Amino acid sequence: MSVPDSPSAAAGQAPPDISSAPAPIVRGEPVQVADGVFVIPDGRVPIVPNVGIVVGERAALVIDTGVGPRNGAYVLDQARRLAGDRRLYLTVTHFHPEHGFGAQAFQGAATIIYNRVQHEELRRKGAAYLDMFKGLGERVAAELADVEFVDPDVTYEGEARIDLGGRTAVLREWGPAHTVGDQTVLVDDAVLFGGDLIETRMFPIAPYMPPYDVDVDCGRWIEVLDTLAAIGPRTVVPGHGEVTDLGLIHDVRDYLAHVRERVAELRSAGVPVEETVARLDREARARWSTWANPEWIGFTVRAFFAAA
Repeated sequence: MSVPDSPSAAAGQAPPDISSAPAPIVRGEPVQVADGVFVIPDGRVPIVPNVGIVVGERAALVIDTGVGPRNGAYVLDQARRLAGDRRLYLTVTHFHPEHGFGAQAFQGAATIIYNRVQHEELRRKGAAYLDMFKGLGERVAAELADVEFVDPDVTYEGEARIDLGGRTAVLREWGPAHTVGDQTVLVDDAVLFGGDLIETRMFPIAPYMPPYDVDVDCGRWIEVLDTLAAIGPRTVVPGHGEVTDLGLIHDVRDYLAHVRERVAELRSAGVPVEETVARLDREARARWSTWANPEWIGFTVRAFFAAA
């Protein structure tokens, strides 16, 4: 896989400009969001994910690493501080750089678990995404300078359960949706780590960048969100943005469903794709005026238009 010289060359527009954003560094103390479940918040800093640490009686699970080895090492230190001498596991919600490109820090220190499809997607696209993200600015490139891709110790298909001792984490693959290998982590049927399937007060990231990456499936994404909503978690940890509750899943689902419906209407009326993008961009910015990163609206519109 290769990537364009700039993201705008792929989809006719660019994702948010983060060149003046703070360095993408995972910072701060883990915050307990449920019994034994901690989150290092992203602080709404671009290219920083919400990082999870789940601590049981015998073992602890880390969810996502931050971008690059320095962030991975920081997350590992925080996990060790909370877990003591308990066994460590690491998993990643999907292959994108800010979520998993710090995994090398965990080699030999944790058992690394990916779903098989996610691992294959990393092998297929990882190098190209590394180059793409280096082009997002000097601060991002600095964190990615020494990245080495690592293979998991364990891969699974469908679902994997990790007994941490008095606390159970269920890893489940869902793709294709945001990516081919999307994964959620459900802790004790109560706390859901959703990765970039769900983000708080942000327009969903649909990485539809033909011909370089067209694997996003927004229709399937809606189906996944319906299933996640039916599970009914009390606490929802998004890939980016504030930790919240079940309502977030409905919010993201309703946005995607709205775009799908409007694209179908306009496409059937013969409205060309660029005019459809322009109309829905205006509509979505007005309706979801408090959401960040409206630059992603057009990517989602194009993905639905291509799939219609």
